[in-house]
Amino acid sequence: MRTPMIATALALTTGLLTVPTAEAHHPTTQVRSWVTTPDRAELLHERAPVAFQRDDSDLTTITVDPRTTYQTMDGFGASITDSSADVLYRLTPAVRDETLRKLFDPRQGIGVSFLRQPVGSSDFTAATEHYTYDDVAPGETDFQLKQFSIKHDEQQVLPLLRRAKQLNPALKVMASPWSPPAWMKTGDSLVGGRLKDDPKVYDAYARYLVKFVEAYTRAGVPVDFLSIQNEPQNRKPGGYPGSDVPVRQEAEVISRLGPLLHKTSPRTKILGYDHNWSTHPADIGTTPPGEDPETDYPYKLLRTSAAKWIASTAYHCYSGNAAAQTALHNAFPDKGIWFTECSGSHGPNDTPPQIFRGTLTWHARNLMLGTTRNWAKSVVNWNIALDSTGGPHLGGCGTCTGLVTLQADGTVTTDAEYYTIGHLSKFVKPGATRIGSTSYGTTGWNGQLMTSAFKNPDGSTALLVHNENDEPRKFAVAVGDQSFEYELPGGAIGTFTWPSSRLSTPTPVSLAGATAIASVNGTEAGLAIDADGSTVWSSKAAQAPGQSIQLDLGSRKLFRQIALDSGGQLGDFATNWSVAVSNDGVQWSKPVTGTSSGQLTTVTVRPSYARYVRITSNGTSDHWWSLADLRIYR
Repeated sequence: MRTPMIATALALTTGLLTVPTAEAHHPTTQVRSWVTTPDRAELLHERAPVAFQRDDSDLTTITVDPRTTYQTMDGFGASITDSSADVLYRLTPAVRDETLRKLFDPRQGIGVSFLRQPVGSSDFTAATEHYTYDDVAPGETDFQLKQFSIKHDEQQVLPLLRRAKQLNPALKVMASPWSPPAWMKTGDSLVGGRLKDDPKVYDAYARYLVKFVEAYTRAGVPVDFLSIQNEPQNRKPGGYPGSDVPVRQEAEVISRLGPLLHKTSPRTKILGYDHNWSTHPADIGTTPPGEDPETDYPYKLLRTSAAKWIASTAYHCYSGNAAAQTALHNAFPDKGIWFTECSGSHGPNDTPPQIFRGTLTWHARNLMLGTTRNWAKSVVNWNIALDSTGGPHLGGCGTCTGLVTLQADGTVTTDAEYYTIGHLSKFVKPGATRIGSTSYGTTGWNGQLMTSAFKNPDGSTALLVHNENDEPRKFAVAVGDQSFEYELPGGAIGTFTWPSSRLSTPTPVSLAGATAIASVNGTEAGLAIDADGSTVWSSKAAQAPGQSIQLDLGSRKLFRQIALDSGGQLGDFATNWSVAVSNDGVQWSKPVTGTSSGQLTTVTVRPSYARYVRITSNGTSDHWWSLADLRIYR
């Protein structure tokens, strides 16, 4: 933790002690940066490098904490749908390969590292009719799966997948069916209906999915992840394959599929649900009479006996928000979270600049950062390529966008989703671990800086920052006692990388279970210690001597540093302050006093055990006193 203001020692028994700090020499760590702006003036543009320095900063400071770790990452990407394959095969071989390099090559392109592939037809198909891999005449069945064939995919989809894996050997592949074969369903149609409630059908569907995995593996495209049904609560798909699959039926299929995959393809992990953060109102409205709308679908599924075969829950973006992922993680911490679909869309009269800006900024907040800050191990858009009409498609979305677009004049352009995914996939490698980083922005937009940080397998760090504000924002980035300053244009995305280094960082003390009270606006005091920089405790009154906030750590803990982070609202810091500690909340140590001139102040105290910490503002200011994030280190 950097110490830009005061370095003071505090002892419970002896009061104030000054401890000299020896300055150690550290080699300068260089930071590379790439920026994308909403006006397309910069598109993954690498700027001149900057360097960490032992300089103080009065700016909002993003603190990167490698000692706080979260989920490991599997990859970032989209889907080579039947439509995407059709678009890519309209290109000459040379242009097609150039486009694939832009997408998958980690050096020459953005290094897309995750693909979610439809099992059979989806709304994005160039075929004249929807299909699965085992279609028979109406009224007929094929329980032996004698008609099973992936011949359709051998024409375009599989060659593209094999080339993608050549360009990026770390590429992972997920598979999701939009519908079981029609003969397995009520209504004998790929559009709508549900699986027949028959054990023989559940068995056949499980074997169908296993045959798909085996066939793709033989074709050179092993399947790493498999869900049972895309959007199982979408009961009324708009002219494209879809199925209503209640929790009970999904569990029935998974309980059969799990043992089969364990024998034939143990690498393939089963993902449950594969639908929105929250049940869409339209899906609730189409629930059959007398049935539960199952708005807690992922929770119910993970409480069934089939859960032992489920590695994770997969989410989409079309209803709710990414906080649902953290709620599920907290309920089932041994199960992973994958984010597997979201498409940019637009109004019929939106101009290309409007589409680019709106898609870039929404996806930056909600997917690039919102999903990863909420435990997602992947971030996956929908189509990887479409044409200028948003197609081809057969039913479904008519205003969706891809990562790249084939224009009417034959050129291929890169779109907003190319850059939001690229700011991740090019710099955050499979196997990377998300690490701590203070973040002040929200998925709903509050005009602040939003971040996510990762430690790559080679020890390097990647920090993503999105400036939600329409105006440029200056800020600092700190690791330990070193930092650098930077400015991002309004709405811009920046990725910052630095190699494995000896930047020393203190060890955070967990505030889980801690409580806080305050002399002013006490009802919101807990916002200062919730490890979320976007939630802020404020005095909600001009600063005046005697305003205080007090922490109860729950038990005596050893610490030596206290970080007072006032967040993104410049000027809302305590200009004069004091810090005291106590074992019982009655007898307090002699307070340490100091002054601040910027958003982050780190108070260094003599290593001591204490249960209570009280910070008091002793100055006067027209600004409120705010604490976005109060952290303690040992």
